[in-house]
Amino acid sequence: MNARAREKPRADPRWTLAACVLASSLSFVEGSVLNVALPALRASYGAGAAEVQWVVNAYLLPLSALLLLGGALGDHFGRRRLLLFGTSLFTVASVLCALAPSLGLLFAARAAQGIGAALLLPNSLALLNAAYEGEKRGQAVGIWAAAGAAAAAVAPLIGGWLVDNVGWPAIFYINIPLGLGAILLAFIFVSESSDASAGRTDYKGAFLATAGLGGTTYGLTRWSSSGEVDLVVGATVIAGFAMLALFLWVERARRDRAMMPLGMFGDRCFIGLNLLTFLLYGAFGAAMLLVPYVLIEAGGYSPVQAGLALLPLPILISIGSPIMGQLAMRIGPRTPLAIGPLVVGAGMLLGLRIVDDSPYWTVVMPAIAVMALGMAIAVAPLTASVLGSVDPKHTGMASGFNSAVARIGGLIATALLGVVLSRQGDQLIDGFHSALVASAIVGGAASLTAITLLGSVKMRES
Repeated sequence: MNARAREKPRADPRWTLAACVLASSLSFVEGSVLNVALPALRASYGAGAAEVQWVVNAYLLPLSALLLLGGALGDHFGRRRLLLFGTSLFTVASVLCALAPSLGLLFAARAAQGIGAALLLPNSLALLNAAYEGEKRGQAVGIWAAAGAAAAAVAPLIGGWLVDNVGWPAIFYINIPLGLGAILLAFIFVSESSDASAGRTDYKGAFLATAGLGGTTYGLTRWSSSGEVDLVVGATVIAGFAMLALFLWVERARRDRAMMPLGMFGDRCFIGLNLLTFLLYGAFGAAMLLVPYVLIEAGGYSPVQAGLALLPLPILISIGSPIMGQLAMRIGPRTPLAIGPLVVGAGMLLGLRIVDDSPYWTVVMPAIAVMALGMAIAVAPLTASVLGSVDPKHTGMASGFNSAVARIGGLIATALLGVVLSRQGDQLIDGFHSALVASAIVGGAASLTAITLLGSVKMRES
């Protein structure tokens, strides 16, 4: 039974768009608001570097590992149902984050947020695909993406004000009106949609992916925060890699029924695009975690000022991405995908001028603006190229996998930043500079990947 056969006409599809925008905004807000609150959160709990890393990664880990399964569950059991469940879980978990009396409970609530996001994100897009057709579908997805960028832009400012005036737990209360609005609209107006034949309910693969990423992340986090390779570090990293190897074996055995069909990797361009995504988003994610943290801890910025400092990012990316998408359709994506990461790396090297008393307009802002320009050059061509590198019937799976790879890049980068987060004063600045140099090198590797592996990459229009 196909998706159309399971749908019931209900309301204007614009209500579906509104519900999906509100639901997905939960994830976009969560991805940007926490960074300005990390110093206050660390001080509140008396947390060490490893605990700060896990505040971030407890959310990223389940989101990265379960994103593909979340879409498959929606195909199988109903996308509206999974959107409602994921949004409800995220909203309740946000309240628990705000009320958590200990770090352990905060980690658990953050993990629940990640699971909720893994369910709501792919199903919000799938519901839009079912509600719209043709050119209107492309417009709806564009509105969905633009709204997410706007939410990511506003969230650090609101979050910074809340941290300054109410306290860091209040940043999680931002999610409550978004979540309740999405639940109400989806429950009343959104039609159910599913396609049981497309559902890849690969529970074994999901478990192995989560365990493998979890073990690897735990070992890297422990190593980066302590600087020592002890028995626990070695054992967890080896176990993590073993689980990931077993995951690949299971996916190969399941063939087209796998959560991640390995047949997609028969194309050199698809491999190159996802390697580029991992490198670029890993480097960029590291910089975006460290910049506001260093501005607050070493530069004397308030959380609001740190949020304002990052404002060029969403503005330039939102303005530049559509322009670069159109240009890449004419000249091909290989050139912007080679140039974009280099520009991001140049912005990171400009960040080496940031010290504890650096003026914003002449030192901090140029570095952030150049990084934003590089991402604006690369984001739209990268997304479209991923869709163009696979058979049309696999575009949903390819897009979901690429999104998961981007988050895994951030996950691994965060796991490696303990050596910086554990420092203070001049040592924090020195560690920050070293991390920026390493991230710039990774950006260069992403550019080299585009040059060497993307010879015949194509683009697909919405």
